[in-house]
Formats: sequence, C-alpha cells, structure tokens
Amino acid sequence: MHIRKYDFNYSRRHFMQQTAKGLLGAGVLGSVWEAVAQNGGFEAAYPDELLSIEMYTKGKVKPGDVIDASNVDVVQDLLDPVRYMQIKQMGRKIGIVQSTTDMTRLSPVDYIEATLRNQGQAKLDEKGNCFTLDGQPWIGGNPFPNPTSALEVFVPITLSWGRHDVSFYAVKDYEIDAEGKQGYYYEICWCEYAPVARVTLDPKPYMPGMEKKLRYQSVFFTYPNDAKGTSFLNIWDYDQAVFPELMGYLPAFKRVRRFPSSQRFEPLIPGTTLYLSDAWAAGDPYLTWGNYKIIGRGPFLAGLTQNWNSQHENWEGTTHGGPQGTTFWDTNVELVPEVIIVEAEPTSYPRAPVGKKRVWFDARTLLPVNMVTYDRRGEPFKSFDGAYSLYEDGDKKVMDGKYPYWSWCNVHAHDVQSNRMTRLEQTRTVGGGYEMKVNDESLFDKYLTEAAIRRLGT
Repeated sequence: MHIRKYDFNYSRRHFMQQTAKGLLGAGVLGSVWEAVAQNGGFEAAYPDELLSIEMYTKGKVKPGDVIDASNVDVVQDLLDPVRYMQIKQMGRKIGIVQSTTDMTRLSPVDYIEATLRNQGQAKLDEKGNCFTLDGQPWIGGNPFPNPTSALEVFVPITLSWGRHDVSFYAVKDYEIDAEGKQGYYYEICWCEYAPVARVTLDPKPYMPGMEKKLRYQSVFFTYPNDAKGTSFLNIWDYDQAVFPELMGYLPAFKRVRRFPSSQRFEPLIPGTTLYLSDAWAAGDPYLTWGNYKIIGRGPFLAGLTQNWNSQHENWEGTTHGGPQGTTFWDTNVELVPEVIIVEAEPTSYPRAPVGKKRVWFDARTLLPVNMVTYDRRGEPFKSFDGAYSLYEDGDKKVMDGKYPYWSWCNVHAHDVQSNRMTRLEQTRTVGGGYEMKVNDESLFDKYLTEAAIRRLGT
C-alpha cells in the first residue's frame, strides 16, 4: 500500500538519516529503480509532498506560476544561492511546471534500458576507475544507479556526458557583459563520441581497438569570420587519472597545435566565461579531482522538461531580465524530489582558479542539474544551470531512432564576480549548413580526428 501523506518534515529527516548512514540510493518510500523496472515510473518511491510543488509549498506555488522577486522567498530552500540572487536582484524569472514521474522523459530510453540491464555489474578498482565485475570497461547505462559514495555519484556523468553514443550539437553562444549588452556572439558545433559503454550503435558495447579510450570530443566555430575555422579536439583515456590529449587548429597559424594537457581552466575564445573543465559539470577526468564528499540532500527546483522551443523553426529561445532584458533564458523548472549535492576539489591542478565545485545531481538519474564553483578564497566564482527536455511537444517531435530525442536545451554560465553571462542554446542548425545530429557513426571521421580539425580550419 502506498501511504499518501506524511508529516511535512518526514522526507527531510529521511534524507538526513540516510546520508549519515552513507546510503545514497534514490527514493524515500522505496527504490526508484525498482519502481522503474516495474512500470517506468517512480511515484511509489516518494511521498506526495515531494512530487507536487503545490503540496510542498502548501498552496503558495503551483504549476503554471512564475517565480520572480516577489515570491522567490517561498522556494529559497529549493534553489542554489546564485539562482536565488539572480531572481531576487537581477530580474530573473522561472516558470513552474508539473513534476515528471516517467523516467523515459528524463534520459534517453536506450540509456535507461542499459541501466536496468546492467545493474550490479559495475565496480571501482583500487585506483577508482570504473569496470565491470570481470575487469572490462563499462558496458553502458548508469553504472551506479544506487550510489554508495560521492565518487560514485560523479562517475556516470563523466563516463557519458550526453547519454548518447554520438552527439552533434549546433550551438549559439551569446556573451552578455555586466551592463547587459552583447559583447560577443558565436556559432559553434560540438561533437561527442563514445568508443565504450555504447548502448545504441553497433558494435556494442565497444568499438574494436578503442577499448582504452573513453571519449572523443571536438568543438569548432563557424561564426564570426575571425573565429571561423578555430577547432579543438579532446581525446580522453579510459584511465580517469590521465589528462586528456588536447589539440587545436588555429587558422592564424595554419597548423594543429598541441596544448598542455592540464590547460583546462582558460577560455577557449574571447569573451566567454566557460572553461573546458566546466563541460557537463564534469569536464575533467574525475580522478584529477579529489576530496569528493556529500554535503547535502533534499528536494530542488531544476529544468528537466518542457524547455524545447518547438514553436521556433530553429528552436531558438526567448530572453528576459538583466539591464537590457537579454541576460536570462526563459526556462521552466519543476520540483525534483531528491538531489544529492557533491563537492570536489581540483587536486591535480595547482594553478586552477577554482578551489572547489559544488554540483547538484538529480538522485534518480544522477544527471547534474546545477553547479557552482568557488575561487581559491572560497568565494562564489561561477554558476551553471542547464535546462533539459524531451524534444516532443504535442505532434511536434525530433526523433532519436525509434524514440523522441532527449538532450539539453540551454545553459546559463554566470561569472558572478564580473557579472558576465554566457548563454548557450542548442539549435537545429548553425551557419555553414551544420545541423544537430544524434547517433550518426559517420561523425567520427568528419569531426573527431586530427585530420578532421585541420580540414575544418581550412
């Protein structure tokens, strides 16, 4: 029997007790993944108060409402400190939608099926790398759906950023200064390729001969003309203590240059607040960071659904807030019943400007929904919040094989010390004829080799 009502503090006490015991598996009334295995949903794993913003706030906020400076105090405990400040002081607004209870709307279906299929087959070796029980590279899906440590919370997103075997994102990048003016604008293509832990493309789970590589990832610029042709290629070793190989093609020098492998904390282009280290809140091999610890657990507001702008031909979003009304994306958030907050320090980067990062993970999927980094003095440095969605809206949908496409929609990267904002959005196309693609094996030769980035630059 599913008990429908608990006193208001029941879940808070549960989270505190479970965290103190080192038990991190998602769910209050039962296991999320056991519920998903039965029917794809997880209503039975949480009391009603954690699946309804209206019940949680005792009627003060409900789906369809907008959180702004006038009512943000009602949900302050459900926000990170930077988003609270943005709403309270900078004019940011966020829409409230119904909480999602269907797991297939929170991750790609193939990734979910692999998680269920491969449960219990992952282990960390003595060094901290993730292998199967028989010592092979990971075989796909979330290796630790019921994590037992802060490190296990971080492993899944590092092993598979976009949760597809191959992703090609067409990205528009708007750089907004402290006065709210657009200083730079870029059009970017970003490609991710998984040679291991493949869940959709054959051969599965590994590309033959690539079992010792975790990821190939490239980024190149198509606009403006002075940045066009600039491209970078990251090649990750499976060993998470090894720095990725980083090379780039700079049109001004007409050659491929190899960058220092630890150069992860510098902007790739003028005006941006982003570092390679920031990607997916896990832009570095996880064993080059250390001192992982759980610092909190509980409900949270995050953008997980209804953020794909199907009404725009190119999926482009609308903005609001800040001095010029262009600082923030219009986004929707929902009550996430449970997040796990993890802190980590860049132990292999003595010159990093970042002293630590704090990441909020959806406990059900271990998807990062928010990150705040702190400088070496312990002061807030940069904030990152992304909005995700299933690309399905009524009769409009983008397909990923036989299922609707799931991915990120937009990102805010806010340097709170300089008050500069990087706004990214995933679009259908960018200049040069490039368009979003998913699980296309041909992208490797086109974009993910040294010859490819040289060709893109010329």
